[in-house]
Amino acid sequence: MEAEMNRVAEVQAHNESRLEKIKPHAELIAAILSGVLILIGWILEKNEFTTASIVLFLFAFVIGGFAKAKEGIEDTIENKELNVEMLMIFAAIGSAIIGYWTEGAILIFIFSMSGALETYTMNKSHKEISALMELQPEEALVVTNGIEKITAVSDLKIGDLILVKPGERVPSDGRIVKGQTNVDEAAITGESIPVTKGIDEDVYAGTVNLNGSITVEITKASTETLFQKIIQLVQSAQSEKSPSQLFIEKFEGTYVKVVLAVVALMMFLPHFLLDWTWTETFYRAMILLVVASPCALVASIMPASLSAISNGARHGILFKGGVHLENLGHLKAIAFDKTGTLTKGKPEVTDVFVLEGLDVEEILSITASIESHSTHPLANAIVQYSKKELHKPLMTLESIEDVSGYGVQASIAQDKWKIGKADFVGKDAADAFLDGVAPKLSSEGKTVVFAKKNDAIVGVVALKDVVRDETKEAIKTLRKKGIYTVMLTGDSQSTANAIAAESHVDEFIAECLPENKVDELKKLKERFGQVAMVGDGINDAPALATANVGIAMGEGSGVALETADVVLMKNELPRIAEAIKLSEKMNQIVKQNVIFSISVIMLLIITNFLQFIDLPFGVIGHEGSTILVILNGLRLLKSN
Repeated sequence: MEAEMNRVAEVQAHNESRLEKIKPHAELIAAILSGVLILIGWILEKNEFTTASIVLFLFAFVIGGFAKAKEGIEDTIENKELNVEMLMIFAAIGSAIIGYWTEGAILIFIFSMSGALETYTMNKSHKEISALMELQPEEALVVTNGIEKITAVSDLKIGDLILVKPGERVPSDGRIVKGQTNVDEAAITGESIPVTKGIDEDVYAGTVNLNGSITVEITKASTETLFQKIIQLVQSAQSEKSPSQLFIEKFEGTYVKVVLAVVALMMFLPHFLLDWTWTETFYRAMILLVVASPCALVASIMPASLSAISNGARHGILFKGGVHLENLGHLKAIAFDKTGTLTKGKPEVTDVFVLEGLDVEEILSITASIESHSTHPLANAIVQYSKKELHKPLMTLESIEDVSGYGVQASIAQDKWKIGKADFVGKDAADAFLDGVAPKLSSEGKTVVFAKKNDAIVGVVALKDVVRDETKEAIKTLRKKGIYTVMLTGDSQSTANAIAAESHVDEFIAECLPENKVDELKKLKERFGQVAMVGDGINDAPALATANVGIAMGEGSGVALETADVVLMKNELPRIAEAIKLSEKMNQIVKQNVIFSISVIMLLIITNFLQFIDLPFGVIGHEGSTILVILNGLRLLKSN
């Protein structure tokens, strides 16, 4: 009995799981099923199975129109204003009343399909918040009078002391009161190189403590941390409606009111003013309801958008909706994150200098052998460079000590070696080494690692997050289009200056935290109007959401990919110029379609009032204009 109950429970759970997977696609499935029923009904109608075809059309009406009718009715009740959804439903019912079931069903199908695609896209865009939340710890190790206690992050109070061990994420914003470590702040600043943190220095929630245990005093409530601000900024920016969207919604309400008012008047005024019969009056009113429905107007945008989106996908550009593709064509400025966007996002060895008379390969080999015992990204880069350049195995060392925040030291034979930052080997000696080569390298935006043998510095290794090969080409192309380029980075002024000069951007802003990037984006929007943001990290998510168009690199974080409006799937910056060109072509076609469809609707309305057309010609004109604008939009499938 128990086994049977377990089996039933498993089956029920399996069915619920399947329903959860199907639920986000329910509207799309309904629209496709509606289209299939319309096709079968049309075939039956052509073969004079009239009753059967009407039954299928009724099912198509209900299945395809249910979601839009429900949405239209709910919005009408909530906003106390009719909308286009209701007008489309009325038009479809009106066409059925006068015997044109096929036209009414097709009207429902086209509108429900566009709505289903919009709903599907919106469902995917809500995942980034949950992805962000996963990066913040739920518990912290609170230390009180030497006693450690696991406490929920939400229960932390300002002044509490927490212990953060190596490899753990910092639970809340605070200040280090004991210990020293390297912290990976990529989640906050986007900087790929970890930052050394010591006593009285700030650490942020969501960042990773790499190698040393630290005691942190909480300085902010869990709801006010920098990480929480990132989440709130994403939510806030996504909830804001664009000016074009607000205009469309305003136009929609006015359009529906005007059409329904005119149809209502058409149902009785011509009988009294123009001596039309009641039959003719109702007939003309129904024709008006059909020809005035914005079917062609809706089709002016959706097929063109989908065609352009398909075209972009073939070229490695993923658009999350036609509105974002449309906005690309109006850009006046683009802001770029540095790390992982303009640059490769990983430090690489650029220079190796040793004292005159010493063997470069020997010093590099010893340095890499010692650094192989460290997990620091700079150490890994040196090891990889050595393996690539020397083509020989690293040395086996016995005595190794990792000095947290400074470097690594080891004994080889009778010699004592130190590999690390300037303070580790002696600041004055480091600055004077080889006539000041280290300060010069630092001014070029490079990070310098020193190698010291006994009492003398014998070599330096310079590393840099190098600019992508295609960055200069991409920036050059954008400038030719008259688009202003800006680099936003969490790096220091000197590093940012060096990268900006190398990548040829028009302007750069250094030392930007996520909230600073959002502020800078808002300032750029005030200066230029339409602004895009290109980034790849979690820290870029608020700025991506704030920009008119957010563009993410395909190899970036999941949050950036979900937040962005456009994704460069192959991390190729020159694709941005291609996307803008495609947007300009689409905007041109949409403009042609809108002007044409409105002209046709106005012509049909006028000729109907003058009694020049009958319903079949009205339907032909209305549906014919729809077909033409769709075909015009499909030209974008072949656009280069």
